[in-house]
Amino acid sequence: MFGFISKFFEKPAKGGTMADGHDVKVAACAILIEMAGADGEFSDDERNRILTHFEKDHALTPQQAEELLQTASRGLKDAVDLWHFTNLVNQNYTKEEKLQVIEMMWNVVYADGLLDAHEDYLAHKVGNLLRITHRELMDIKVKVIRASEKIKP
Repeated sequence: MFGFISKFFEKPAKGGTMADGHDVKVAACAILIEMAGADGEFSDDERNRILTHFEKDHALTPQQAEELLQTASRGLKDAVDLWHFTNLVNQNYTKEEKLQVIEMMWNVVYADGLLDAHEDYLAHKVGNLLRITHRELMDIKVKVIRASEKIKP
């Protein structure tokens, strides 16, 4: 194990940032997992989208991505809310990186082609917690919808 769990709960040195970024990746992954399950179902397609995102965009091996997903899942079970996760992302991600999390969030939501009311509520809540404007949230949502329409036969 890469020590994701212990690193996730450690605080960075005063004035420093997260040394290797694993803990903030756990937080970002936890947000995506929570979104995936917001409609009461965590499908294989949603799971694969999350894993692929971390493999491609964060240069993780499939094994590391799987471990990240498992670690984030365990962290979510102990969490009372998403604030800890979004706060960690806010402290360590640039605006552009947070917008990428939002884009991935919408990709996970639309994995089944539908937007459930719980998913919509949680997407707005996460957007607010990540300090993303409503317009940015909606612009990214439309971008994801249009991209998914191009993929359909």
